[in-house]
Amino acid sequence: MPTPTKGPRLGGGPAHERLMLANLAAALFEHKRITTTVTKAKRLKPYAERLVTFAKRGDLASRRRVLGLISDKGVVHELFTDIAGAVANRDGGYTRITKIGNRKGDNAPMAVIELVLEPVSAKQAVVAEATAAAAKAAPAAEEEVVETEAVEAEAAETEAAEAPEAEAEVAETEEAPAAEDKK
Repeated sequence: MPTPTKGPRLGGGPAHERLMLANLAAALFEHKRITTTVTKAKRLKPYAERLVTFAKRGDLASRRRVLGLISDKGVVHELFTDIAGAVANRDGGYTRITKIGNRKGDNAPMAVIELVLEPVSAKQAVVAEATAAAAKAAPAAEEEVVETEAVEAEAAETEAAEAPEAEAEVAETEEAPAAEDKK
């Protein structure tokens, strides 16, 4: 849960602040990046990340909680399908704030807040892909091992069946010279 902020609220009252944050979050999820003041961006960051966490859960209760805050069903659908899937491997840090200078009219400090949709790291993405490929190849390899073991077992059985016959032939040939020697 984000910690409450000290000082005056955005927009004057608590209801107005909640509406402003909900509208900023809806715009952020719709456009993936928005330009706003630094203060609003800092207040939006924990709010938006909490909504993304709900979206990653993906259950009906989470969807209803988000719909209680953001009234646009299209934005909520995009949040739960596209954005939640893109940040599924990320453990927080779904937004990034970049300061861009001051606004021309009133010299207010401005910032760009955007969703971080890239994979966590290129190395982890490659490792995840390799493990998926290995898991896919493992059943095929197990089938080959089972087939190889079956062939080896059949070969061992035929050798075992042929072994007594070969021993009997060897025994007959050994007895024959011994019988000839006695005569």
